[in-house]
Amino acid sequence: MTRVLLDTHALLWWCTADPRLSARARHLITDPATEVLISAATGWEIAIKAALGALPLNETPEALVRRETSVNGMRELPIDMRHALHVFQLPPLHKDPFDRILVSQAIIERLPIVTDDRQIRKYGVPVEW
Repeated sequence: MTRVLLDTHALLWWCTADPRLSARARHLITDPATEVLISAATGWEIAIKAALGALPLNETPEALVRRETSVNGMRELPIDMRHALHVFQLPPLHKDPFDRILVSQAIIERLPIVTDDRQIRKYGVPVEW
């Protein structure tokens, strides 16, 4: 089974059928042989941006994430201490703390990240797009 970690924009583009989501990303998300993981950092980022009015949603962040985990079989990936502390070892290539924790999770859990973010690629983590 293939396992992948969705970047926040990949999840949001999936939810809104945004054409910016690549065909490869769409295939991975819909493939029954792929275990799709959503980081707690993604939920946190969505909640913050929605609360600030920077991310208009038709539902609460909780409803969005719950729907995706139940309807599409996506699984939550909690942030644990190993993930948090690993951020210290990352070079300062990306200023976004949400992306930095996603990179740490991908490294620790040996997961490719589904992302269009070129800065994430600079960390040398496997990227699917």
